[in-house]
Amino acid sequence: MEEMVSRNQVMAWEEQYESGVYNKQPIVLVRGEGARVWDIDGTEYIDCVGGHGAANLGHAHPAVVAAVTAQAQRMFLSPNGFYNDMRAQLLKELVRIAPPGIERAFLCSSGTEAVEAALKFARLATKRTKIISTMRAFHGRTMGALSTTWNKEYREPFEPLIPGVTFVPYGKLDRLEQALDDQTAAVILEAVQGEGGVNPGDGEYLRGAQALCRERGALFIADEVQTGFGRTGKMFACEHYDLRPDLMTVAKSIAGGLPMGACLIGERVGEMPKKSHGNTFGGNPLVCAAALATIHVLETEQLPERAARLGARLMEGFRAIESPLIREVRGLGLMVGIELKTQSGPYLSALAEKGVLALPAGGTVMRFLPPLVISEADIETVIEKVALVLSTD
Repeated sequence: MEEMVSRNQVMAWEEQYESGVYNKQPIVLVRGEGARVWDIDGTEYIDCVGGHGAANLGHAHPAVVAAVTAQAQRMFLSPNGFYNDMRAQLLKELVRIAPPGIERAFLCSSGTEAVEAALKFARLATKRTKIISTMRAFHGRTMGALSTTWNKEYREPFEPLIPGVTFVPYGKLDRLEQALDDQTAAVILEAVQGEGGVNPGDGEYLRGAQALCRERGALFIADEVQTGFGRTGKMFACEHYDLRPDLMTVAKSIAGGLPMGACLIGERVGEMPKKSHGNTFGGNPLVCAAALATIHVLETEQLPERAARLGARLMEGFRAIESPLIREVRGLGLMVGIELKTQSGPYLSALAEKGVLALPAGGTVMRFLPPLVISEADIETVIEKVALVLSTD
């Protein structure tokens, strides 16, 4: 029999026994369905966090639950030293839905692992060592990925990191051109900077960066960890800009909320030595089944198209809010940010203390990443509630 515990007891246990590295809201979530979640006291919420972009299909999607249940009765784990039916099907599907030029995929367990793989593969393929990233970029927290992440708050405690990483301003093609030399292995870019403030890239800039890589023998890495699988209104954000990356990192919503990632590999990368990289749990049959179900749902329910439509309405509603606190509303699909004019002041501090408003660390952008299955009525409710929260009356 499960032990019945209170909200305070759950919070106390996590505070006592967890690592302590996370900032938490005083809410104990215990159940989710679609775009709704419930706390331990039965309070219902519209989920606009969306697992930081991992819950594109929402919570407990029936197709994913059925796929995982069926596969769990057959096999959880099949090491990569053997062939597996579910893994083979997923690899084929990932190449099918990827941008042109993608030929293969390396399966792993998270987004930061996918970035680690991309950086290693770029060095292997080019025999070069330098990497170019951008200011405000976020690519992960493991040592290689962290080295390409801009926020000094994340990087500095762990320095020295891997050498040879240069940061250039996002959107400034001339600065990238100056930095890209004959020792540059790769340029890694997000089509929409997520943690960097929900900052969509310019198509001319992104295509120009890709062209510079082709011209100078470097590889172009597209980080689609948060933007992939329908979030921005296309299956991948690259499609908005007609990009053909040499390496593409995906994760978060790839398996309907289960931990999984992949580094998609283009034709310019070439063959790689056996045992040059590996992952024990990468491509295990359980998450492969979930990912296959996720892709099927995204396509049959036309969720990328839905994200484009509902995201446009969400931004339209936010832009209509009359509040002196709002500087700008921006985004792509259901990846939306409201930039505030200030992060301080008694009004915002009071909201933060009540848990009504989570002020982002080191920034002033409220991010909204609701599941793509969110209803139109819930979108209107979100607009209404945000207008209420940002009112200064």
